[in-house]
Amino acid sequence: MGTKSRRKGKRGELEAAAELRRLFGIDARRGRQYCGAPEAPDVRTAIDQVHFEVKRTEWLRLYPALAQASADAGNEKIPVVLYRSNRQPWVAIVRLEDLPRLAVQLYLTLTRNH
Repeated sequence: MGTKSRRKGKRGELEAAAELRRLFGIDARRGRQYCGAPEAPDVRTAIDQVHFEVKRTEWLRLYPALAQASADAGNEKIPVVLYRSNRQPWVAIVRLEDLPRLAVQLYLTLTRNH
């Protein structure tokens, strides 16, 4: 991966963390810069049991991105891909079967912080 691509990835992780802070009023920061492990999330948050994978690219290969997030999340955490292309809003991608668990974790986070 080239320097330009790494910088764009870093900016994407910082942007995604800022959006999670804004939306949920929680601590969110880049994950790999602190841990460095391959399974570390791109963004660490106070949302329990959720693994965030950030993709900041023009063309997302959806299923490979979700497969990477799932592999890194392991069996316990809910894999969520946060994606944004240029001049577009952030979107969250989650497997439909994980949506109920994610909703519970988001509810618990919101009620704990508000």
